[in-house]
Amino acid sequence: MVGIRLKINGKNHQTDIDPSTPLLWYLREHADLVGTKYGCGIAQCGACTVHMNGNPVRSCVMPISAVAGAEITTIEGLSEKGDHPVQQAWNELDVPQCGYCQAGQMMTASALLKENKNPSDEEIENTMSAHICRCGTYHRIKEAVKLAGTKMNG
Repeated sequence: MVGIRLKINGKNHQTDIDPSTPLLWYLREHADLVGTKYGCGIAQCGACTVHMNGNPVRSCVMPISAVAGAEITTIEGLSEKGDHPVQQAWNELDVPQCGYCQAGQMMTASALLKENKNPSDEEIENTMSAHICRCGTYHRIKEAVKLAGTKMNG
């Protein structure tokens, strides 16, 4: 095994784990960052979404060797106190039902809003359509993205 160095939520990590291990399993089983969820295991549902160098990626299919040296941000790293505008908007609008997909949804929404603080409905729908919400809170998700954008605009 080769030592792999990672930077997750601003902290350095080193592991001798099998390089083909999905990032998701390292996060949950070794780094104790359990906010990122396992949904489908084939990068189709979005529950496992994290940021790699600021871009949303599906951690369930991302081998840990592919993220060596990258900046990884999980839902726990989005903000120290859970006060990122996206998290605030999600709470204000009672978006989560079961909550299972919400970390991945918020990671994708925050990446979108970093690039465009005032996305159109169509841009939100196109970006967020890659996520599956078992509870069907898509309307509230879209409204929360808009509210978070407003919060980010000041």
